[in-house]
Amino acid sequence: MSASVAVYRNIYTEDQFRQSYGTEVARSERLRDKLAERCRCSRAAWLHLLRERVPIFSWLPKYKLRKWILGDTIAGLTVGILHIPQGMAFALLTSVAPIYGLYTSFFPVILYMLFGTGHHVSTGTFAVLSLMTGSVVEQLVPSPLQLNSSSTEEADFEAQRIGVASAIAFLSGVMMICMFCLQLGFLSTYLSEPIVKAFTSAAAFHVTVSQLQSMLGLRLPRFTGTFSLFKTLASVLENLPLTNLAELVISLVCLVVLVPVKEVNTRFRHRLRTPIPVEILTVITATAIAYAFSLDSRYDIEIVGTIPAGFPQPQLPALDKLPLVARDTVAITFVGYAVSVSLAMIYADKHGYSIHPNQELLAHGISNTVSSLFTCFPSSATLATTNILESAGGYTQLSGLFTSMVVLIVLLLIGPLFHFLPKAVLACINVTSLRQMFLQFKDLPDLWRISKIDFVVWLVTWLAVVVLNVDLGLAIGVVFSMVTVICRTQRADCSVLGRASNTEIYRPIENNNKCCEVPGVKILTYNGPIYYGNRSFFREAMTRLLSLTPERIRSIEKARKARERRDRDAIPTVESGVANTSFSSENEFFKSDNAADSEVQVALIDCSSVNFVDVAGAKLFIQMCTECQKVGIRLYLANCNERVLKILTSSGLMNYMNPQHIFVTVHDAVVYIEQQKVKSLMDFFLIFQKTLGDDYGFFAFN
Repeated sequence: MSASVAVYRNIYTEDQFRQSYGTEVARSERLRDKLAERCRCSRAAWLHLLRERVPIFSWLPKYKLRKWILGDTIAGLTVGILHIPQGMAFALLTSVAPIYGLYTSFFPVILYMLFGTGHHVSTGTFAVLSLMTGSVVEQLVPSPLQLNSSSTEEADFEAQRIGVASAIAFLSGVMMICMFCLQLGFLSTYLSEPIVKAFTSAAAFHVTVSQLQSMLGLRLPRFTGTFSLFKTLASVLENLPLTNLAELVISLVCLVVLVPVKEVNTRFRHRLRTPIPVEILTVITATAIAYAFSLDSRYDIEIVGTIPAGFPQPQLPALDKLPLVARDTVAITFVGYAVSVSLAMIYADKHGYSIHPNQELLAHGISNTVSSLFTCFPSSATLATTNILESAGGYTQLSGLFTSMVVLIVLLLIGPLFHFLPKAVLACINVTSLRQMFLQFKDLPDLWRISKIDFVVWLVTWLAVVVLNVDLGLAIGVVFSMVTVICRTQRADCSVLGRASNTEIYRPIENNNKCCEVPGVKILTYNGPIYYGNRSFFREAMTRLLSLTPERIRSIEKARKARERRDRDAIPTVESGVANTSFSSENEFFKSDNAADSEVQVALIDCSSVNFVDVAGAKLFIQMCTECQKVGIRLYLANCNERVLKILTSSGLMNYMNPQHIFVTVHDAVVYIEQQKVKSLMDFFLIFQKTLGDDYGFFAFN
């Protein structure tokens, strides 16, 4: 059943609408007054600033103890147990000792609980950041093939490596804090979802290949730079005959245990109160077996080694390395922040609260800066632990307290017991923790169906990261994504609108064949901004649709001048009664009897999809207006937003067109044009009657 709606109102130009419904622009305050207002101190302002910058003072007083404490406790303990094996495993990716992974699983968790806004975000070690950091560490402090572990050489070597990794964390934190001061949280939007997913999926391949040598018991150097994945694969294949069979068996047994149990945790996560802690169970079992059977001395298995108990002594990172790591740290910073904010937004939308991207910059910046003073490497939100934290029933950031308590107990008491843990076990934990990243390939069919451009962005980013390198591939993905955006704005569609009969609805006629063009009026819409990058494409489309070719303009100008001379010679007495019609709306619609009904007399541009115009675009509007006037076409505008209208007005467009020809809606303009047609026709007949009717009595109007 259809219903018709009739709306009766006046026709509004932009000026008339502003006069009727607009508000007066307030007088702009002086800069000194604005600064004085913002810098005014009061107790309420200090409390507001404290709650805003240290969010724990905002949510902790509202904490629902009976409702939330059990969920936060269980989720925090579960994530803390997972942090232990993953922290040690990701430390191997960073090319530092496993104990530093435990430190990085403790300090950032506490700091994010104080400063973060994501209720379900779990911070700590992240495989992708660890891999990127490890590449820099390997470049600056390459691993020697032979190292005497009984001397102080090994301790100095580890100190150099963690010094570089801590320097990266320190510089990354400083960068985030500077970005917070400049309110640059929006920069994470340049890492779109296809880029982030393709990047993490491709980085998973780098992580897997880098762990092959530990899983096979090979002592090989770690390759960095472009084509590092293929170099590592070639080295592994070349040294495959040197595989340590004992470590290969350990790796196969770990994979047989880890993969099925993780699949069970995923399939039945809604039924399980907490996921099965298979990683920590595997670590404990492998450590016990290696100790009981002396696998390290009997089969030359590489073990974790000494894990000191207690807290690390605060110390400055290797600040002299900051200039050397600056370029790579930029990529690490953007990746860590983009992944963290993306995860926080996903769970915030799911649970109905909001996060503050700029505050997240401050939270992760403080976490990395402060934790770097305690020999930690870069940290961020992590995919696996955040998912487990939410599925285990966590409610607030307080779960981080219980997570850090678990890690603290390991640091103070249990850590040295992992001395005999085989590194092959940690390598298997690394590989199996990337399951979610590998499964992102399942999204490709849907991405192809939804947006082929995003599919291509995903594919280009993935190939660039896999073939070249992690940081270079990410840069290529971002640049390629921006190029697609530029191309889409340059090649925006320009459509002709038709009117649905007996309505005020206008739609493109190529997609709506029952919508008809208004006779004599060409209604055009451009679906994109008009700026220096696409002004030539916009001009080409307008020239084609309005036939504004130079040849046609010259021929019409010649014909008009000839007609003016002929009319001047034929009826010289009427000349004094004709006004300048450059801005006239009285005569502009009348055409001679020989003109076709379909001839374009008015060009109406619907600017509803034009979100901005620059100086080059404004000059193009002026040029089009003058060309339209030369061929006898009047230019009208409708649906201009405030910014577009301001730029067009400031550029001097109103010197070339009537300000009253800018309307609020397309329908206002069409109704006005149709009224002017009728009025012009009536005026013509009145003039014709006055000239001839008195003598011949042809017409009689009341």
